[in-house]
Parts: sequence; structure tokens; C-alpha cells
Amino acid sequence: MYAALWRLLPGPPWLKVAEALVLLVMVSAVLLTWVFPVVEPHLPFDRIIIGEG
Repeated sequence: MYAALWRLLPGPPWLKVAEALVLLVMVSAVLLTWVFPVVEPHLPFDRIIIGEG
């Protein structure tokens, strides 16, 4: 997967590294801004039962 992404990015190697970092930051921002807040209410983190509830 990473090799295919590396081949798809245009430019010399230093530019590919910069583009890959920008893509990583953008994906992280999308996940933290929109995806995780939507998914969080459906996760059982606040329903922890220890023992015989």
C-alpha cells in the first residue's frame, strides 16, 4: 500500500515526503474533527462493569 502511494505522488523524493506528511496531517485532522466524535457515542467506554454488575 505504501509503495503504491509513493508511486502515485508526483515529484522528487523530498517532495513526496512533504506530500505524504501533508496527507497524514489531513487524514488525522478529518478523523479527529468528524469521524471520532460521531463514533464515540456508540463505543462502550462509559459502560464499564467490574464484578457482577
